[in-house]
Formats: sequence, structure tokens, C-alpha cells
Amino acid sequence: MRYITIALAKGRLAQQSLALFEQAGMGCREIRQPDTRKLIFTNEELGIRFFLAKASDVPTYVEYGAADIGIVGKDTILEEGRKLYEVMDLGIGKCQMCVCGPGEAKDLLYTHQMIRVATKYPHIARNYFFNRKQQTVEIIRLNGSVELAPIVGLAEVIVDIVETGTTLRENGLTVLEEICPLSARMVVNQVSMKMENKRIRTMMEQLRRVL
Repeated sequence: MRYITIALAKGRLAQQSLALFEQAGMGCREIRQPDTRKLIFTNEELGIRFFLAKASDVPTYVEYGAADIGIVGKDTILEEGRKLYEVMDLGIGKCQMCVCGPGEAKDLLYTHQMIRVATKYPHIARNYFFNRKQQTVEIIRLNGSVELAPIVGLAEVIVDIVETGTTLRENGLTVLEEICPLSARMVVNQVSMKMENKRIRTMMEQLRRVL
């Protein structure tokens, strides 16, 4: 029996995903060992392997078949635009992708003025403004705290993930428009879905029972 390899996005999402797999009877004791330096964790009995990867890399591993399955946020799936099957919403890590800024910037989103948009998600921002709103904007990619951009005058608005909105409020910003809801999704390699269809669907059913 070949292994089914599962890539998990590092961080809190990996911990929440692992908890789901454990509840569904598909856990892996190795991965819970503190201070381990292993990169791949195996459940020999079930023929499952897990590895942790940077969220933005998970769709790449899945598209190229290095992982059969990936668990990653919808934001990453939209931003990376990889060829894979999105098969299941796990309902964890729920938040929103939003356009945010100071309250007075709201009018700029209706007058179709040329504005600057700072974001960690240039593909999502470009698709939203160019295709859905038909508004021409300048996209500025940032890797750090995008909330800083409108405060220091780098951009009029930002596109970012909003969970509680606390950071926005503390910095005088607000949600101006909601782009889409986000949560963790299961994605599957296109070839794996054909070759291992029965095993993958069985795993999905086991997860659905605990959701």
C-alpha cells in the first residue's frame, strides 16, 4: 500500500487540522513529540504521512504531487492559483478577506478614482478591483503589517484578512468592503484524486463525521 501524503500549513491551522485528523482516527503520534527535528511523520498502520510546510507552499506541493492532500486556508488557494481540486471546507480558521482603511476612504471605492492598495495578497486584490469592481488601482505588495500603510500614507486602503477587527480598530481603521469568507480547505492533487479516489473519499467521510 502506498502512503497518502498530507501537507499541513504550519502554525495554528496545523494544530487545528491535526486535532480533526486525530478525532477521525487518522492521527500520528510522531508529530506530537516535542522538540522533534523530523520533517515527515508517518502512521504506518494507516499508510498516511504528514509534513508541515509554509502555507503558501502547500498548494505547490499538492499541484506537483509531492503531497496527495493539502490542508490550507482559502486565502492561500486564491492567491496561489494552483491546479488542484478543492474538495472540502473544514470550517476551521474562519475569517474574512476585506478591503480596510480609514472611514473617509470609503468614498474612494465608489468614485473609481485611482488609488493605491497595500496587501500581502496582490492576486486577490487585483482580481477584486480589476474584475469585480472594474476599478483601476495600484497594487503595492507588503510582507509585514499592512495596517501601517494607510496610517503613514503609503496607500489609501489595504486588502487583508480580518478575524476580530481588533488591530484595525486600535489603529483607526475599519472594514470598508468584504471580499469573501475564508476558512481551511482540503485540496487534492488531480492525479491522486483519480488513482486514490476510494481512500481519499473514505478519509473525507471520516473527517465529515467529526466536523
